[in-house]
Amino acid sequence: MQTKLYVGNLSYSVTSEDLKTLFSSHGSVIEAKAMEGKGFGFVEMSNQSETETAKKELDGYDFKGRKLKVDLARPPKKRSNDRRSR
Repeated sequence: MQTKLYVGNLSYSVTSEDLKTLFSSHGSVIEAKAMEGKGFGFVEMSNQSETETAKKELDGYDFKGRKLKVDLARPPKKRSNDRRSR
């Protein structure tokens, strides 16, 4: 069950606490993390239903002058630390 959301097109001034406050109106937030100076972040909701509701309600939502892009987070790509394979 996917409960982690990617939140894009954030203003660089948005904090993790801002994200938590925004998403809390759509359910219980386990963790909210704004990637400082990057314009995106991640929010983990407590269950699938709340995740879907938050995605539906906040995708395209105008937050601090920017229209949010909210989607299910993808797993991180595997990185090879072995430089010999280049």
